[in-house]
Amino acid sequence: MTDAVARLGRRFRTGDWSLRTRVAALAGLLVAIVLILAGGAATTALSTRSELDTLLDSVGPLRTGSDDLMQSLLDQETGMRGYVLRGGAVDLEPYAKGQANQRAITDAMMANPAATATIRQQLAVVTDLADTWRRDVAEPAIALVRDEDATAAQQFLNQRAPRSFDDVRTAVAVLQDSILEIRNNSADAVKGYSTRLVWVLFVAAGVVLLGGIGMVMLLQRLVIRPVSDLAAQVRTVATGDYDLQIGSPGPPELARLARDVDRMRARIATDLAEVETAREVIEATNRRLEAQATELERSNRDLEQFAYVASHDLQEPLRKVASFCQLLQRRYAGQLDERADQYIAFAVNGAQRMQRLINDLLAFSRIGRNTTGFAEVALESVMTEVAAQTEPARTAAKAALTWDPDLPVVLGEERLLVNLLANLVSNSLKFRQPEAPVTVHVSVARVGDEWEVSCADNGIGIEPEFAEKVFVIFQRLHGREAYPGTGIGLAIAKKIVEYHGGRIWVVPSEGTGTTIRFTLPVIGATPAVEPAPVAPDLEETTA
Repeated sequence: MTDAVARLGRRFRTGDWSLRTRVAALAGLLVAIVLILAGGAATTALSTRSELDTLLDSVGPLRTGSDDLMQSLLDQETGMRGYVLRGGAVDLEPYAKGQANQRAITDAMMANPAATATIRQQLAVVTDLADTWRRDVAEPAIALVRDEDATAAQQFLNQRAPRSFDDVRTAVAVLQDSILEIRNNSADAVKGYSTRLVWVLFVAAGVVLLGGIGMVMLLQRLVIRPVSDLAAQVRTVATGDYDLQIGSPGPPELARLARDVDRMRARIATDLAEVETAREVIEATNRRLEAQATELERSNRDLEQFAYVASHDLQEPLRKVASFCQLLQRRYAGQLDERADQYIAFAVNGAQRMQRLINDLLAFSRIGRNTTGFAEVALESVMTEVAAQTEPARTAAKAALTWDPDLPVVLGEERLLVNLLANLVSNSLKFRQPEAPVTVHVSVARVGDEWEVSCADNGIGIEPEFAEKVFVIFQRLHGREAYPGTGIGLAIAKKIVEYHGGRIWVVPSEGTGTTIRFTLPVIGATPAVEPAPVAPDLEETTA
């Protein structure tokens, strides 16, 4: 038993038990002790109650009975003497009643549970002595009085009565002493049980107090101190010491918690290391991007300078070449041979195409640079302007241009939107079916937060494999002899649409005709697209 308790104590101290098990064990021990003490207190209380019941219900009546017994004997002796002295029949009534009372009291005392064998034996002695007194003293004296010899009766009593009744008194006194001893023993037992009950209560209070102190010490040792240590380690880690390994010498629950916190610390440390590595990579990337941005800015300046040269410096000699070639063509046409006239025509045509190409490049580069900011633009007015600009070409091609009624209002630059739709309509007029009337229709439909604008014609169409190539600058699907132009119109249209925050694409079609569709944001549905700040037009700055 001692070895088992020692083993339990070692397991309790070394941490093999969980905190819940330890608290449960200590609480169980306290409950067991309290239950044992409660059982002892209950047993003591029951014993005390039993002794009190005996003292009150048995010993008390027994003691009272002894007094009543003595009184009944005295009544007999007094009644007998009164009869001898006065000779009246009334004087014998106490004598008779005393005998009846004696018998009743004796029977009750004999039936009393507290009456021991000694008490019963002493009661028998008292009864025998009382019977002897009545037989030898009282009855003879009463008989003498009845024989009218009162004097002889008094003399008889004076000789024999005192000694004989003293024996009865002595026997009753012995009986009362025995009863008193029983009463004192019961009282002492009650006092002893009461004292034991008080000590049991004191011990129970001490056990509860010690158990509470032990519980507080247990919580201090197994919970508060390890939690405080763990919190201190966590605070240390929180200050930036992520390499500190967190541990706890407490119960298994706190040890598991410490391991979980340490795994979290390790994960945070790993993540921070990755973040630091990523930050270094980002900083290096930012440095490269800054260098590239600087290089790009320099390259843009060079490109702007080239654009200026191409649009300004080159146009001047090109205009002179074209002018003098045209002069040669007008003045010497027919004066030279046919081959010379052809060469001059080639030179004039090349100079004019070069001028158109430079002008288109200049228009392409100016998109988004010469900006006036976005404003509300009614597409109805845009289409009216487009119709006016394309009227000569439509007349020549015998084309019909129509558009939907109630066109919406969008955010943008009206000049660019006119240029966009004019390019699309011009393309429809250029790439038309031979010997067929041309029809071009512009329609608008809302799709979500965007307006989808469609420009549909009945021209020659675009093959699906070339649907993306047509928006590449200088990309041509047909020879210059068949369809004139620089191949930059749809590239300009794409740049304008993207500048307004939209998309543009060719809708696949199985039959003839082409449908080009682009989107513009709905006002209020999405944030307005503001043009990004760009460098000013170099030609205007340096011209």
